[in-house]
Amino acid sequence: MAHQWQAQAEQTITYEVRMTDGVLDPSNRALLDAGATVRTDEPRRFIVIDANVLEIYGDALRKYLAHHNCEYRLCVLSASEEAKTMESVFTVVNGLDSFGISRRHEPIIAIGGGIVLDIAGLAASMYRRSTPYVRVPTSLIGLVDAGVGIKTGVNFGSHKNRLGTYFAPTAALLDRGFLATVDDRHISNGLAEILKIALIKDAVLFELLEEHAELLLAERLTGQTPTGDVVAREVFSRAVGGMLEELEPNLWEQKLERLVDYGHSFSPTLEMRALPALLHGEAVTVDMALTTVLAEARGMVSTPDRERIFRLMRRLRLPVWHPLLETGLLEHALRETTRHRDGLQRMPIPVGIGGAHFLHDLTVAELTGAAETLRELGGDR
Repeated sequence: MAHQWQAQAEQTITYEVRMTDGVLDPSNRALLDAGATVRTDEPRRFIVIDANVLEIYGDALRKYLAHHNCEYRLCVLSASEEAKTMESVFTVVNGLDSFGISRRHEPIIAIGGGIVLDIAGLAASMYRRSTPYVRVPTSLIGLVDAGVGIKTGVNFGSHKNRLGTYFAPTAALLDRGFLATVDDRHISNGLAEILKIALIKDAVLFELLEEHAELLLAERLTGQTPTGDVVAREVFSRAVGGMLEELEPNLWEQKLERLVDYGHSFSPTLEMRALPALLHGEAVTVDMALTTVLAEARGMVSTPDRERIFRLMRRLRLPVWHPLLETGLLEHALRETTRHRDGLQRMPIPVGIGGAHFLHDLTVAELTGAAETLRELGGDR
């Protein structure tokens, strides 16, 4: 008689990431068709939406849904790191229970920046153990980063994204038209994640940013001029394509050496301690500036390249230094990052512009020295 068994199963994950213009245009059915397994004349949708996005686009959304005879419920969330908690997830779950949806045929729609997408994704992953959902990012950081992967998460205590799951949306609809109403600082915030991809794997993308930084900022990557449109489309193609190229072979992070962790070794601690003053992309940029200085000290990045990188950061209106970047924070962040990466630092660090290498031997003394150099280079800017 058997007393021991082994079960084995595989699950194939397929999801679509699509650039689409006019996602709230009634003639565009992408929003209702995404993730729907059946097409009906009387669709129902539960929509999780950022409060600020609803204020700007609420009328257009309601007209879109009415045009398609869609019964709907709006779950409105505040988009702040302080509100990125399990309480917000429970708010979504309470709304789902009250509205009632088909477990397989009525995907949840999440509309907002990365915070709202993370909250809605975590709720979807847990509600009846998995309920399909669609991501519609409205911020630049959502369009090129938070909206295209499969991670969900909320903060716990002083830890960023400590609770979460890997749960793919059925689709991510990327409409850069939303960027027209995003303020300047949040455009810069998103450009930080684009710069990340450029620095670790795409020198051509770096050169595009370098050549057109002011144009991209002025037009918010919405292509208001022929040149701006061509450049913005190429930037999106390279940034999103580069991100997915890194994510796809390692969606569940079985391999902990991840190039896309660049800029995310010290920034989680810095961001949480600086709340609400520092945005995510700003903290990531400070992290990238610090590791660029480290790379320069080790001879992996030349001084002219470091100067090019810092010059571009400033042109993108991003900080290269923060006063909280001191020994205690760096020591804590290095310890947390090492624990998160299963006992090894696995620290992505640039090699020139467009290349990267992993380090495992950084010391607190080396980090403190780099932070002091960084303060001298950028503390007055």
